[in-house]
Amino acid sequence: MDIEDWRNKIDALDERLVDLLNQRSTCCIEIGRIKRDRGIPVYSPDRETQVLDHVANRNGGPLESDAVQRLFERIIDESRRLERVTIEREAESREAEGRQAAADTEADPAARANRAKKIGKRKAN
Repeated sequence: MDIEDWRNKIDALDERLVDLLNQRSTCCIEIGRIKRDRGIPVYSPDRETQVLDHVANRNGGPLESDAVQRLFERIIDESRRLERVTIEREAESREAEGRQAAADTEADPAARANRAKKIGKRKAN
């Protein structure tokens, strides 16, 4: 094989890596949602240590284990960032939906009349 063949092989491997990283990211987003629902912090140092140990032990070279760990530290950093951003965006979206629902209710004459009746009853009591 010549250099172009090797570069084509690397390009194909890079495409597979991107696909795998995106699959991993999808998993991280779902884990982030579970953490949010359970009140668990995004940052989990014990789990990160487990991941780093796992990939270092899985490594068969020619990359050194330290290099694999550094790569996965970056992957984990980006995964953690993605979890946070996704959670924040989803919270903002829910808040916006709530504001829109309130605005829709306010614009509905029947809803305003019902609210006015409730307020009037509270004042009378």
